[in-house]
Amino acid sequence: MDCAAIQFTRHAVLRMVERDLSLEETLAAVRLGDVIEIDPSDTPYPTTLLLGRRDGRALHVLVSRDPRTGICYVVTVYRPDPATWSGDFKRRLKR
Repeated sequence: MDCAAIQFTRHAVLRMVERDLSLEETLAAVRLGDVIEIDPSDTPYPTTLLLGRRDGRALHVLVSRDPRTGICYVVTVYRPDPATWSGDFKRRLKR
């Protein structure tokens, strides 16, 4: 994702600690991850859900990007649940 800078919300930092997710793997997902969902109507800025992988493990990072400044805000980070996502973790399963 094209970011002028990357900042972490308090919520994202708490989730990273709670879920034992590293700064390095989160930053790698933001910089190199695959875009799997975009919500242009999210506020205060549009959000993008990214998929990153490290050591064969999937990671989802929700990022909000200020289009004016290019600053990306990491909103939350989690390991996707296989019961909720397709095998490649790119599509939500229908319930």
